[in-house]
Amino acid sequence: MKTIEVRLPQEFDKSFIVFKEKGTYFPCPWHYHPEYELVLVLKSTGTRMVGDHIGYFKPGDLVCMGPYLPHVWVNDPIYTKGEADHEAEAIVIQFQADFLGADFLQIPEMENIKNILGLASRGMAFTGKTKEKITELMKAMIHMNGIQRLSSLLSIFDILSENKDYQLLASPGFIDSEPEGSDRLTKIKNHILNNFDQEITLSEIASMANMGVTTFCNYFKEQYRITFIEYLNTVRIGHACKLLAKEDMNIVEVAYACGFNNLANFNRQFKKLKKMTPSDFRKTVNIQEVA
Repeated sequence: MKTIEVRLPQEFDKSFIVFKEKGTYFPCPWHYHPEYELVLVLKSTGTRMVGDHIGYFKPGDLVCMGPYLPHVWVNDPIYTKGEADHEAEAIVIQFQADFLGADFLQIPEMENIKNILGLASRGMAFTGKTKEKITELMKAMIHMNGIQRLSSLLSIFDILSENKDYQLLASPGFIDSEPEGSDRLTKIKNHILNNFDQEITLSEIASMANMGVTTFCNYFKEQYRITFIEYLNTVRIGHACKLLAKEDMNIVEVAYACGFNNLANFNRQFKKLKKMTPSDFRKTVNIQEVA
């Protein structure tokens, strides 16, 4: 599926973009851009694709995405066919990492938000109180200008820096890089990302971390919220989604290229993570491209 770069117009006297998308349906295709982006759906329903994540959106859906992460919001047929009794609406905020200066994210006060923006490279869907607070601010920002709008964005940063109410969307294997952690975690992560197409054993990776297998398993789960094997499979399935979208490899070839040594296990892990088969994923991606 071809990904294109799409840019929103920015007013000459504004340092970042606040834009209200409104129409029969959301017209933007599968695309990316160099800005960070917050998308709040006000009205309409449909399918949301962020990287290799496929989910369903409805009013109140709030997602943050990092630069160059491919994504698209495809409205349900009732909107694309013009049969809904209301228009589709969303509020979009876009900003670049250096919109307040090259060193803005390097100051001590921005340490937590810098970590959150790193996670946004995979896309983040917000829930709970975090979503409620940011939603209120984004709705108000449409009617603001100047310092009020900037102040509200900084307030959003403050909320994000303290939040735990989120779900990461795209698989780590789909993106080109992940936020840096400790030296030990970075070494492990890089080894996985560079060798996921080969056999990687628990004893091997635990030895790299200078830990026993049990200690390593507990450490890894504490850091990543999932087990090492679950993370490894997530990386492999994420890469598989990239290959499936290109349509120049059959499913058996994709499975072996991603480190699975048999098709049955590949299909089982894919369905577990994506809630659909590899074939259905390929069909869904093609449908989004046509739409």
